[in-house]
Amino acid sequence: MAILRSKEIRSMKEEEKLKRINELKLELIKEKGKVSQGGSNKVKEIKRTIARLKTIR
Repeated sequence: MAILRSKEIRSMKEEEKLKRINELKLELIKEKGKVSQGGSNKVKEIKRTIARLKTIR
């Protein structure tokens, strides 16, 4: 999943933001399972994107 920039987030509607947050949470769960097998940096990236979505409203 691509990183969302502030400009992109501001142009999104509230419904889109909530939908994107839910999608990212599911992806985060999947990535946490993969990290236990052999890590990646995607977990950190997903967490930051979720925080950015929640902050910019």
